[in-house]
Amino acid sequence: MKLLPPSDRLTLVRVARPSAAWLARLDVLLLLVRADRVAALGAFPGGSELAREHTRLRCKPGGSYAVTLPTRRRARAYVGVLPADAEAFQALTLAGRLVRDAAAARPGAVGIAAVAAERDAAPVEALVAALLAATESRPQAKHKPLPAWRPRRVSVAGGAPLAATGATEAGAHLARWLTQLPPNVLGPGSYRRALGTLARRHRWGMRVLGESALRRLGAGAFLAVARGSARRDAALVRLEYRPRGAGRSRRATERPIALVGKGICFDTGGHNLKTPRSMLTMHADMAGSAVALGILAALSEQGYPHPVDAWLALAENRIGPASYTQQDVITAANGRTIQVMHTDAEGRMVLADTLVLASRTRPACIVDFATLTGACVMALTERMSGVFTNRPALRTIVEAAGDRSGERVWTMPMPADFDEDLESPVADVVQCLLDGKGDHIYASRFLSRFVADGIPWLHVDLSSADRPGGLAHVATPITGFGVRLGTALLTDGDFLRAIGVRRRRR
Repeated sequence: MKLLPPSDRLTLVRVARPSAAWLARLDVLLLLVRADRVAALGAFPGGSELAREHTRLRCKPGGSYAVTLPTRRRARAYVGVLPADAEAFQALTLAGRLVRDAAAARPGAVGIAAVAAERDAAPVEALVAALLAATESRPQAKHKPLPAWRPRRVSVAGGAPLAATGATEAGAHLARWLTQLPPNVLGPGSYRRALGTLARRHRWGMRVLGESALRRLGAGAFLAVARGSARRDAALVRLEYRPRGAGRSRRATERPIALVGKGICFDTGGHNLKTPRSMLTMHADMAGSAVALGILAALSEQGYPHPVDAWLALAENRIGPASYTQQDVITAANGRTIQVMHTDAEGRMVLADTLVLASRTRPACIVDFATLTGACVMALTERMSGVFTNRPALRTIVEAAGDRSGERVWTMPMPADFDEDLESPVADVVQCLLDGKGDHIYASRFLSRFVADGIPWLHVDLSSADRPGGLAHVATPITGFGVRLGTALLTDGDFLRAIGVRRRRR
């Protein structure tokens, strides 16, 4: 089983506008129509049949239908009607439904279009994203691999940003691929090898802090989790993206944006052992690192004009003679002592030292991604994820990025008085509380102690990383949630201004 996905992305061809000649070459047409533009269907090639079927079915916003067009190839049109004010999540969800319906016939020539306002590229972008997600390869170890659907030709009518969408979905594909790998394939050591391949491909700098280096840095919280593994391959990996063509003075002065990812490649829960049902998906506890990596890859491919670092905390939470235990007192890299309360709260332990070390580089902002707490799932379900921040001004900005990307988030409170419950009689802070209530808030308050003063910080608790039946345009349980959000956020001018980064043209 390969560590990295193959480079088999679909080739997308843009056409200036829909035409009868274009339609005649298609096996399938994927079409989204804004509800307030239904009257314009008649001007679309083959629109009379589409409009007649729309009227016959009395299709309402959010609905869809299929109709055979009178072309030489008898093209099948799959049409979805978007509410006039539909946000990206609704567009992606409906686009995913159309793609899944069309995929049953495994068409070879696919066309994508929309009936919407002239500058409204969102419907076409949603269809492109859904098609890329539906046709991406997945890790398999079957003797007879399941064949994937690969259209031989995809043409897109409309002004959607194909390059940006392709790069973002490739980053999400990378995140989903890694997160789906079994734990005997993807461990900290093999993960590092995959990162080396990606670093050479994208020309990233790569620095590896193994256990010896982390010991010298005093990263006791990270090492406490790692010491239960028989494989001594845990590491903190820093990947450095720097814009090409940037002058030497700019490279020296512009502070990077730091992405941090929890990369627990398997989580048994430690001595506080998980149940079989809870442990079954714990190969995916490294989803935060895969998301940070996917964002970095997407930004690199787009030629992002600002420096970005990705700090990936790669370890396992195993059971062994050296495993950390309840009531251990651990010293983190910033000198703060932690009273261990539960060995299954390992994510905040590895993140604590990672945040300390990332803070020492004085980044413009830190954004961390982690499958951290079940409490966030209980609060929001898997349909959206929770965000915490030490900068109130970032709340509306990150929520808007979630709405725009279709990966919805909600900013949670983290008032300082919650720290009263984290007081320890023997250390600076307790790792967590045992009753579980509000654990997403307490975890955020815990993590905030390891972010240096003056650094804007966002913590994304990925409650949407794994959802049965998929989410939005993604049909697999492993969603890759966070890559679209992260790329939307880091390319947002309001976000860059809020963290003091001067926006530059690409």
